[in-house]
Parts: sequence; structure tokens; C-alpha cells
Amino acid sequence: MSSPYLSYIEEKMRTKRFRESTIRSYRQWIKRFILFNHKKHPSDLHNHEVEQFLSHLANQRNLAPQSQAVALNALVFLYKEVVKKPLSLQLDFRHSKRQAKLPVVLTRHEVTALIDALSPPHVLMAQLMYGSGLRKTEMLRLRIKDIDFDYFGIEVWDAKGGKHRRVTLAKSLVTAIQKQITVAYQYYQSDKLKNEYAGVYLPYALAKKYPAAPHDFAWHYLFPSHSLSKDPNDGCIRRHHLDPSGIQKALKAARTKTHIGKPITCHTLRHSFATHLLQRGTDIRTIQAQLGHSDIRTTQIYTHVLNMGADGVASPLDTV
Repeated sequence: MSSPYLSYIEEKMRTKRFRESTIRSYRQWIKRFILFNHKKHPSDLHNHEVEQFLSHLANQRNLAPQSQAVALNALVFLYKEVVKKPLSLQLDFRHSKRQAKLPVVLTRHEVTALIDALSPPHVLMAQLMYGSGLRKTEMLRLRIKDIDFDYFGIEVWDAKGGKHRRVTLAKSLVTAIQKQITVAYQYYQSDKLKNEYAGVYLPYALAKKYPAAPHDFAWHYLFPSHSLSKDPNDGCIRRHHLDPSGIQKALKAARTKTHIGKPITCHTLRHSFATHLLQRGTDIRTIQAQLGHSDIRTTQIYTHVLNMGADGVASPLDTV
């Protein structure tokens, strides 16, 4: 559904400096809400229709709680910022209760086999997600300045929930990262010669605070895209980071090549990072800080992975 109204909502989110991933997600949920209500205009709908839609997501669609929460946030934005009729704080709807799955975790042997089946630059991407517990977007948004070779750390800025944190950097990756920086610098040198090049993207607040930073190599992405593109926020020509679909496809191909019988995503490497640290005896609070979890209960799911298996409960069959 190509709609001027949805395009207007999209531009509204851009003026408020929403991330592109958030814009796409919110637009999709608002579109689904409109279709659910037979294409009625949102200004003719309100609390009751929102409650029905959210209950439908829980009852008929069996949506995960996190996805239902995103849908609610999208509609809260719609009615507060666009329709100008904020929703009630006491919405009455059926909350999703689907039980969260335990994370899929690879063995150390499987991690090694998977990484060996990858080629540059995807091999380094996978090593960073496993070696530092990075989310896919955190890895792709790394800038040259975020790598600390002196103290073997990585600065993660504006991660999930707008939080910042510092994570460990595997010493074994120093050479590979330096080679990748050389690749990024070659792109940078080429781009500087183009009159239309407006520098790398910076969030609005940083762009105002550091007006020269977009042309400073230190602020450029560690994994630059292969081509220049138009920034949807201001129309300027920039070089963004690589598209996330590349590493996703590479991991899928590597899983097929290595015959690993587990579903593998980028997040599987992050799960494996946390679980393997626990197996080595790392304190769970330290792992919480490395992962950037606000609530220790989120991190404790990795103890369940260990405690519900041979690491926690010995099967009586083993003593027969």
C-alpha cells in the first residue's frame, strides 16, 4: 500500500531523528493497523480500535511480547505526534504471553567451523559478534574511532535503549581489524576526491556538536558500503555501512557448508559468547555489562541453558 499518509508519517519520524530500522518497523505496524480496520483513517479510530488490534495480535497471531510492544509503541507515536490525540495510559487489551525460547548456542567446535567457512569481510564480522558479544547492528555501526588497540576494547555507542558500553576486544583480531581499516581508508581517500561527497552520517546532535567530524576518517565506518548512497534524512551523498543482509546470507551459507544442525543467526553468535563466558566461570554481572542488559534477569537466561542440560543436571541414565 503506497500511501501519502504513510509517507508523511515516515517523514515525521525522520524529522525526529528516528533510526531507519525504527521507521520501517513503525510504518509497517501502522499500515497493519489501518488494514485491520478496513483502511479507515486513524483520526476516525482511537483507544477501542487500538485495543482490538493489540488483542488480535496476541489471540489470533500469537505474537511475541516484544513484537506486540513494538506495535503499541508505533501506535502511541501515531496518535501522539501525528493524529494529536494521545492514547489512554490505561489501554485494556490482551497481552502476549508466549513463552520465550531458550537461545540457540553453538559449541566451540561449531563456532570454529562456522568462522572457517566464511570469507572477508564476513569472517571478521562473525568474529566480532562472537568475540565481543556484539549485536549485528552494533557491529555494522562500528566506526574507526571505536576500536581501542591500546586497552583491547570496543566502544559501543547508542545501542539498544540508547545505551553506551565498553566491551572486550580479542587480541587475536588486531591484525584483521587493522587490515579492514586499510580497506575503509581506501574508500575514504577515493570519496574525498568527489565534490558531492558530504562525509559520513552522524546523528543530529553529534553533527551539530562536531561539524567537521563527517569528513574525519576516525568517524567513518569500519565496514563501509561498496557504493555511495543518498542519505534519506537530508539527501546528501554519503557512504553508509554494509547492508545487514550480507552477513545474514553469509552465515546461512556457512551453516549449510558445515552441516551444523542448528538454526543460526547473527544473534546466535552473541548467545554463544555469553554462554561460553559462563562456562569459563565469568561472573554473571560482568557478562551483563558486556551484553548491555539493563536487567540481570535477561542475562540469567544463559544460566538456564547450562543448568537445564548436562552442566546442571546429571541424567540418571548415566549411572545405570
